[in-house]
Amino acid sequence: MLNQDTLAQLKGLKGQMEAEKEYAEATIKGTQARYGFAVLDDGREIFIPPDEMLKAFPGDRVRVCIRPAKDNKTVADIEKLVHSPLGEFTGRCVRKGNAVFVQPDLPQLSRWLFIPSHARNGVKEGDYLRCAVLRHPIKDGRPQGKVLSIIGNKNTAGVENLYTQAKFKLSSTWSEQVLEELEQRLANFNPMETTTRRDLTDLEFVSIDSARTQDIDDALYADISDDGWTLYVAIADPTAYIEVGSTLYLDIAERATSVYFHGDVIPMLPEQLSQHTCALSEGNDRPALVCKISVSDAGEVGDFEFIEATVRSRAKLSYYGVDRYLSGNYDELMSHATPLEALYQVYRALRKSREEQELVMENRQEYRWILNDKKQIDHIEPFTKMLSQKMVEECMVATNRCAARFLTDKKCSGPFVSHAGFRRDRLKEAKKFLEKSAPAVAGLNLDVRGDYRKVMQYLSSKEQALPLRAMVNRLLARAVLSTESAVHMGMSLDSYTNCTSPLRKYMDFLVHLQIKSALHGGPFNLVDPKTLNSLSENLQRTRSAMNEAERWLACNYIEKRAQKKDATFKGVISHINSSGFNVRMDDSGLEGFVDLRKNPEKFSFDKWTASLTSSTRRFALSQAVEVKFLGVDQAQHQIQFDLLDGCGLKPSDVEPETPA
Repeated sequence: MLNQDTLAQLKGLKGQMEAEKEYAEATIKGTQARYGFAVLDDGREIFIPPDEMLKAFPGDRVRVCIRPAKDNKTVADIEKLVHSPLGEFTGRCVRKGNAVFVQPDLPQLSRWLFIPSHARNGVKEGDYLRCAVLRHPIKDGRPQGKVLSIIGNKNTAGVENLYTQAKFKLSSTWSEQVLEELEQRLANFNPMETTTRRDLTDLEFVSIDSARTQDIDDALYADISDDGWTLYVAIADPTAYIEVGSTLYLDIAERATSVYFHGDVIPMLPEQLSQHTCALSEGNDRPALVCKISVSDAGEVGDFEFIEATVRSRAKLSYYGVDRYLSGNYDELMSHATPLEALYQVYRALRKSREEQELVMENRQEYRWILNDKKQIDHIEPFTKMLSQKMVEECMVATNRCAARFLTDKKCSGPFVSHAGFRRDRLKEAKKFLEKSAPAVAGLNLDVRGDYRKVMQYLSSKEQALPLRAMVNRLLARAVLSTESAVHMGMSLDSYTNCTSPLRKYMDFLVHLQIKSALHGGPFNLVDPKTLNSLSENLQRTRSAMNEAERWLACNYIEKRAQKKDATFKGVISHINSSGFNVRMDDSGLEGFVDLRKNPEKFSFDKWTASLTSSTRRFALSQAVEVKFLGVDQAQHQIQFDLLDGCGLKPSDVEPETPA
């Protein structure tokens, strides 16, 4: 039996231990291992042991007890669940004995969730699922899930698209409320009857697009003027039918863009609008926002005017047909010879001017995926962008430039697309790189548009011994959306925006709203930073979905090729870092990764020369290599390659790194 002194000592020790504890709310941060961290509101990250991590999901908001541990460290025990944001998620059905689980497709969550028999919904092993949390693990560390729907399995045609659509929550249907509102709007309102629209149906507009395209959002016409040409670009006008703040408007703001999977499309607008009422289809009068542009003989974009108009396309022409015409096969499109000849001359002038005064993206080999009836890649063929595509593209760039100038002159709150050139946090590194590899342009000011243009032109010139343009990619910023007019270094323009695809892109839809508002006297501030932040996030979500589905299809294709013949591939190194390098295959353009961390040789990475070197071999950016298929990382949908014996240059065979 303990005496009073011992009891007092124990009570004091207990009080001291309690005093050393701290209670706080935190957000759970998961890791690839079983442990995790409690991220406190003050920024501290406290270690959570594996047993405690069983009680929560990454992202959960919890109350924790922070206590001392061994080695003067602290740990967090999870005491109470405050909020769990994890609701619906996607994953794959797996079995362990007679037990059925879902393997969630979530970052930092590697544990399986048990699916009780009453919540399985007929699921089979290997099925791809849409699930929800049935029971949270806060009490006993044993979470459960329930099956909401079965997306398909590996034999389901297009399961890659269906699954990523569900994973990234991309909607392909429209609510009854949206459809009812739209039906009433179309029945009670005809924008072409308004007195403010100008009748331009006498101009011989033609659309040039893919043969199968139905959501035709632009049509072109050009005529000779005293000092060059007058270019008319008619753009479909869905803003005439969609009221700001309506259910449909809020819906397309969430969708952000039409999503183009290989073999499937999720349109941004209901087909009634995008393919019928608004589409600039052949022979139909349609409301349009027309940009009338003066183009000089030298290709300079001069005066311009935006016009709310009614237009009528005379013909729906295909890229292929127009390309044949421009290549000398005149018979097919002779009835449209006059506008096509004028458009071609406008294109030549605009292109020449851009190449001389601005920056034109370098041509890169493109590839076309040919799918089979199961929506898998049957084969891949290289193709070159057609002259007709370049012609349309140049007209769109000119129109976008005019839209940016209009928004800037009217002091509108964007939206603009800006590009800072080199990243602000990598400027010192960029200057050092130029000093080492391109001393001829190292003294230029990277913050000045003209100097940046000279630098990029020098790095892209074919006379360079090293692939300097590719080597600086890691130092370049990404284009961003903004409410303020700002330089677009990547195109060497004072300002830029996008306005030519309002049926497919919410960004362009917003530009139309702003332009039309300004034409009628305001307001000029329809767009705010919050709107653009939301748009950027939604665009990133759709890009992630398309990229994941694309990588998945590519992995399937390469796995099948590897089964049919000797699985070796020729390619070039397209990206390189301290871990290894990506190889872009010559015949398909697909990429796989060579992980040199697993190689018995030790490689040293040099960021200045974008190379990895061992005592016997060297690999550098744009170097030709031959690799063999190793497998597929199913979690990341990444093709994995291994080096062939003898692959790589000997360090002694390498040319001097810095050109004279």
